[in-house]
Amino acid sequence: MYWAFFKYSLLVLYIGKAGIEKNMNPYSYERNESYFRIRNIKKARNFKRYIVSFSSAHPTRFKENNTVWGEYFEPSNENAPLMILVHGMGDRSIIPCRALAHYLVKRGIACFVLYLVMHSVRMAPAVTKGGTNILTTDDWFESYRISVIDIRQVIDWAYERGNIDDSKIAVAGISFGGFISAIAMGVDQRIRAGILMVSGGNLEKIAHLSKTLPKRLNHHRSEEEFKEQQERYHKYLKQVARRGFEQVDAAERGFLTDPMTFAHRISGRPLLMVNARCDEVIPRQAVVDFWNNCGKPHILWLPGGHITVWVWYPIIERKIGCFLNNALQIKF
Repeated sequence: MYWAFFKYSLLVLYIGKAGIEKNMNPYSYERNESYFRIRNIKKARNFKRYIVSFSSAHPTRFKENNTVWGEYFEPSNENAPLMILVHGMGDRSIIPCRALAHYLVKRGIACFVLYLVMHSVRMAPAVTKGGTNILTTDDWFESYRISVIDIRQVIDWAYERGNIDDSKIAVAGISFGGFISAIAMGVDQRIRAGILMVSGGNLEKIAHLSKTLPKRLNHHRSEEEFKEQQERYHKYLKQVARRGFEQVDAAERGFLTDPMTFAHRISGRPLLMVNARCDEVIPRQAVVDFWNNCGKPHILWLPGGHITVWVWYPIIERKIGCFLNNALQIKF
């Protein structure tokens, strides 16, 4: 599934003119009185853990996608900051999200581990049996939309709970979850700080320069084709920076699912990037492109690859703690 995600993300990126209208924000949604169901499953000395579910404000053709699931870790203290943790493709990257949630909630930070539509608990049986090859480019585009809107709905819920400090809301995303988190930061100013791990921007550059993707996805573009696409994209980015993405026609629909499109709207807010020096999926050049466009936030480069970087989890954990101390003025 992991590689299929990149394949279909790239199909979305290269779909060409797709009828995206000017003044359209694909991540807008109608706020309503969504019913949040919450069930306590663990009570520890200094926190409670709940399973939470609610109806998505942006349903897809797969009914299983339309119920959003997550785990909520609630500290014993009142007026707590909130961290929304967003995993990558599949189920495995939920593990570091849970580990971070346990680390943070014990230090007085509420945490919501969001299950994306690419997690097995929200995946339609047809996809589970037939594989992600049954998904259309529209389905993959919608996966970005619903994921960003899911984050925004969690923030709506947090505002209503009364025991969350809504001036101290942050998001942390891993890989694909980093893409989603960056877009969410770009469209929702309520997110005060962000942490993006083994992620980046400029999907075309990721596809072209990745050590593994061209062979696995049979994605081969000439240097001339790559140069032409980058010229189109950077021209679009300049227009977006001046006028806002809602006011600029996106000739390629994938521009609206590329984190780099939203980098200028993230710049100025606290941001921590954690990346692998030998990442075989996200090339360093694509990370640096995104980092520059975000205003050169603090970045931690660690040895290892896209998955093996997690052997440095204790360092990542401490770095995130220090970052939140400064970004949200939290005393651990």
